Amino acid sequence: MLVNQILKAKGDTGVVTVKPGTGVAEVAQILAERRIGGVVVSSDGKSAEGIISERDIVRALAVRGPDCMQECVDDMMTRKPVCGARSDSADDVMKRMSEGRFRHMPIMEDGALVGIVTIGDVVAARLEELSMERNALEGMIMGH
Repeated sequence: MLVNQILKAKGDTGVVTVKPGTGVAEVAQILAERRIGGVVVSSDGKSAEGIISERDIVRALAVRGPDCMQECVDDMMTRKPVCGARSDSADDVMKRMSEGRFRHMPIMEDGALVGIVTIGDVVAARLEELSMERNALEGMIMGH
């Protein structure tokens, strides 16, 4: 399965981005309202200059306390996030996410942000693929 298929299955919901300089408290509000785990930091809505996730905010809270909520995303985002392409396989993306220990991957095409996949998206797609393979094998065995 390819990333492009995962993006199509998700539907065209767009990628939630925030501009550099956005307050962490505002990002936390966006994450909670949209029920998502991370946002891409982009000055133009097309680049992926960074990414900030719930995990980044929780870690900053643990280390720096509640005052970190007054900081801006530039202070705690992951700069130059690992990005993928529509043509990447789900297995490759899952491997890169597991090895890098991150859960969100911006997807780029011709230098522009076209989507984002999460480890949950990739696992769900892979489980669906395995289920289809199992059903096909059972059908072959039973002569259907």
